[in-house]
Amino acid sequence: MPTAARAVARTAGIDPQSRDARTRLARMITTLFEHWNLSTAEQAAALGISAGSRSTLVRYRAGEPLADDRDLLDRVSHLLGIHKSLRILFPHDRGLAYAWMTTSNRRLGARPIELVVRHGFEGLLALRRYLDFQRGE
Repeated sequence: MPTAARAVARTAGIDPQSRDARTRLARMITTLFEHWNLSTAEQAAALGISAGSRSTLVRYRAGEPLADDRDLLDRVSHLLGIHKSLRILFPHDRGLAYAWMTTSNRRLGARPIELVVRHGFEGLLALRRYLDFQRGE
């Protein structure tokens, strides 16, 4: 989880690396992936795990906590930040907010999720920065 997110979590009395927090994050991120309608390979790429790690995704969907891994927690934090930005940008159209990741975007030159698949963590950061800019942050 990025430093700012860790600070907020600690201020709120939440340990982002606790088993309970990682279980809640797993539930949130798998639900978000369903709303975004991402393929298994796209989900794996977004989390930075191998495309053959379907069993890991199935375990997360079944309620197992996310691994206590900084890279994974950072990715989840950025994915949730992207979701937050989309909900702010499209407050009256939840369908559009959910479809954004898989809809071709002329400014980006691809579907947003393709940037994550192609560029990994850097693609995720680029999307987050792009949306933050669009929000005026």
